[in-house]
Amino acid sequence: ARLAHLQMNVDRENLEFYEELVNSVGWKTIHADDGMLGVMGDDGLSIWFVDKVNDVSGDYDGCGLNHLALGVDSIAEVDKAAAWLTERGIEHLFGTPRHRPEFSSDDKTTYYQVMFESPDKLLFEIVFTGPLQ
Repeated sequence: ARLAHLQMNVDRENLEFYEELVNSVGWKTIHADDGMLGVMGDDGLSIWFVDKVNDVSGDYDGCGLNHLALGVDSIAEVDKAAAWLTERGIEHLFGTPRHRPEFSSDDKTTYYQVMFESPDKLLFEIVFTGPLQ
């Protein structure tokens, strides 16, 4: 089995944010209307951002999904995403962007990330894992 898709319930007012976010890291829009956005990565995995039904929300430190990580191909792409977030007034969390050697497989590779909350208070990560550059 493989992961096929994810659905994230969000406020419809924020659909444009999610579309810009995922398009900025190379995902393609496959469906968009005023209550739903579908995007797909090169591997066929899709994420569906769907208008919420009620105002109940989760706590990413409680049970459930903690965060969604989108992998990119370079440290420069993480930094580009961080700049994109800053331009939109989105705060970087946990001292990111930064290298996380504790998550690297050895001293020749890196785990470099920026973490942030979306306008719906969902936790996201843009991450590069690979050779030190």
